[in-house]
Amino acid sequence: MVIATGFFDGVHIGHRAVISTLCRIARERGEQSMVVTFWPHPRTVLQQDAAELRLLTSLEEKKRMLYGLGVDRIEVIGFTHGFSRLTAEEFIRDYLIGKFGATTLVLGYDHRLGGGPPMSREELECLARRLGLETFRLAEEDFDGMAVSSTAIRKSLSAGDVERANTMLGYRYSLHGVVVSGNRIGRELGFPTANMELYEPLKLIPGDGVYAVYTDVLGKKYAGMTNIGCRPTVSAVSSDVLQAPVLKWTIETNIFGFSSDIYGLDITLEFLSRIRGEIRFGSMEELRKQLAVDRAVVEELIEC
Repeated sequence: MVIATGFFDGVHIGHRAVISTLCRIARERGEQSMVVTFWPHPRTVLQQDAAELRLLTSLEEKKRMLYGLGVDRIEVIGFTHGFSRLTAEEFIRDYLIGKFGATTLVLGYDHRLGGGPPMSREELECLARRLGLETFRLAEEDFDGMAVSSTAIRKSLSAGDVERANTMLGYRYSLHGVVVSGNRIGRELGFPTANMELYEPLKLIPGDGVYAVYTDVLGKKYAGMTNIGCRPTVSAVSSDVLQAPVLKWTIETNIFGFSSDIYGLDITLEFLSRIRGEIRFGSMEELRKQLAVDRAVVEELIEC
């Protein structure tokens, strides 16, 4: 068994380089490829800024992507306090070799294993050899000189820079959830929206603003524009008279060329670009005019 280990949040281009090498080596040796990953995220168990942690992929999304890249088998280890105290030697001996039958371990250029003090590359590779495990480590140049990490992608998404995040991911970042009822103000403005509730509560949501998106619903893909935020104009306006705002944070999408009732159905958003930040307008009419401008921008962007 040829194995790669890690949390692989986002399955970004750095992870994909590791997985590509994993699958190639397994094929060349006539063995199976396996990814050993963990759930939940170690930071949620060890309480390292756990309240702020948001994930790029749910466990099911991560598994689907890894299988799609050609991995033969995925093993998910429940991450606990006890597991976190395993040394690199214990993890390699008892899990990778003892439980999963590893013959070869594929590592990223900055990969580490086990708890305790960090081991140098040389120390880790020497330990693996001593335990009878061959290692293959990707060189830094295998990543095309781009500093890619799940942390960097989270920062870009939180800032609304979905284009940079997509470049690091190697695909369009997406949200998956169910359509829930809203206040139908968008329909009154001529821009009906589908309000989303996420299936994975820890999924990272891009920063507030208006985005060009593709929307997957009822088995088809449509262009659309998504607003993420507290809708300050809608929250503050009642009969076009400014009131004390009652803020409610939402993800709502105007799906172009689509008018079916889809409450309670699955919806997926793929993010292309952020076209503006969230703005509080002086009236609903001003908001309606801006939505028309936003739609024109998105239509031009998607056609290009």
